[in-house]
Amino acid sequence: MSGKLLKIICSPFQIYWQTSKKQNIGAISTSNNSETIQNPTLIFTSTSTVYGEPTKIPTPEDYAPLKPISTYGASKLACEALISAYAYTYDFKAIIIRLANIIGPRSKHGVIHDFIQKLNKNPTQLEILGDGTQSKSYLYVSDCIEAMLLGLEKSTEPVEIYNVGSEDQVDVKTIAQIIIKEMDLKNVKLTFTGGVDGGRGWKGDVKNMLLDIDKIKALGWKPKHNTQQATTETIKELKRQQV
Repeated sequence: MSGKLLKIICSPFQIYWQTSKKQNIGAISTSNNSETIQNPTLIFTSTSTVYGEPTKIPTPEDYAPLKPISTYGASKLACEALISAYAYTYDFKAIIIRLANIIGPRSKHGVIHDFIQKLNKNPTQLEILGDGTQSKSYLYVSDCIEAMLLGLEKSTEPVEIYNVGSEDQVDVKTIAQIIIKEMDLKNVKLTFTGGVDGGRGWKGDVKNMLLDIDKIKALGWKPKHNTQQATTETIKELKRQQV
């Protein structure tokens, strides 16, 4: 592996904090760290939501224009631009990973965690935000880590962008049905809020998301779990954690 990994940054607020004083990045370090670490590399975990609602599905990295529909997606896209500028200005390497929904053990938020919590409180009824047809890609966390490490090892450009996700989708209603089955529940009534703007769960919710992952696959990576396998394994892990 060439160079050294200097920092993995996940939060847009972390970027803002690090760049808001004297225009230099504390964690990346435009001075002291660059003197002591040769060929540093930064990995930024971005998001599929930077694409907004793309007309091309699966969506490749070079899709344009990027028009996020949420402040979350917009803040991540702004961070991508800031990281790119700093990488070229201060001569370090940056890898931007645009992630699908990452799931697995110790999940503390997201649709699977939320549904399990709701069913633990009321095993006879489950409220679902939106109309239940929201269809997205889910990736198991171990697959995600393998993709990030491979990108770190094989990237050659000063700034490299990769989509990382599964090759299929699942809708929210199907996730609810899988969870109900794995929890051995019967006769659960599903209620849908109807959502906003055509069935979204909330303002800014991207209703259809599937990433084109051919670029990272060309490096030798492929997810070991499809979306349904990742979902089922995550449910089992979260159930074990509750015992």
